[in-house]
Amino acid sequence: MDEREFDSSNNEYIDINRSDYYSKKLDWDMAIGLQKVDNLKPSKYLENLLEENISGNLTITEVKNELRDYYIEKERKNDINYNELECDFVSTRIVELLDINHFELSVNYIKYIHKYLFQDVYEFAGEFRRVNFSKKEKILNNDSVSYGDSKNLNESLEYDISLEKEKDYDNMNIVDVINNISDFSSRIWQVHPFREGNTRTTAIFIQKYLISLGYKVDNSLFKDKSVYFRNALVRSNYFNNYLNIREDNSFLIKFYENLLLGKNNNLHSSDLIVKELFNEEK
Repeated sequence: MDEREFDSSNNEYIDINRSDYYSKKLDWDMAIGLQKVDNLKPSKYLENLLEENISGNLTITEVKNELRDYYIEKERKNDINYNELECDFVSTRIVELLDINHFELSVNYIKYIHKYLFQDVYEFAGEFRRVNFSKKEKILNNDSVSYGDSKNLNESLEYDISLEKEKDYDNMNIVDVINNISDFSSRIWQVHPFREGNTRTTAIFIQKYLISLGYKVDNSLFKDKSVYFRNALVRSNYFNNYLNIREDNSFLIKFYENLLLGKNNNLHSSDLIVKELFNEEK
């Protein structure tokens, strides 16, 4: 066979819009990854649908419609896995919301995000909790962070946001940006205004905030490190006066260094374990 038969130099190049493909893939990676903070995994059905969305064969609206039909049939057969349902719908809503070019630094926007993400799952989507609660944390040997008082949730968030609005990120170096974003994330998460879904809401709120400020965000980090992200938020808010344990933001800062600077800090939840609590006799 003549060599010229193998010469492709005269063939036209075919344009491939890789930016759209990879952007959608990263959004899905973040959306699915964030569900790990509540030990949720997607159904095989969504895994197939999201591949069709990434490749451009299905719009996000068509994915939602397919999911609705799928779960209507599941309900008819009394065969719903509610953990998968939550993961599927919330993940889809995250991808949808990330594609909307809008952000407001306000309490109402935090409520909006929660309502948007959980509208298919919770009757209380977008509503602040009315009771106080605690949550056993593995890294704290089942101790809990002190969350915001249910009577003051709106006021607490309004205060945190009012302080944030005074900051001038345009004139900050990147170290100060990361320190400030870490602190802001920690404070709004500590309020914990919703009965469920606080970490996922905080992550999307901060993601869209950073994008609105003009920062390039490596949201692929949430694919494998969402549990670390939540544990870092726990550690940044936990204190124990009896054992002289103070809040520690350093782990959250490492996460944001990777997110915004592309650093390669080792992020292991085992590093966040508060050893003093495990040495203490119960």
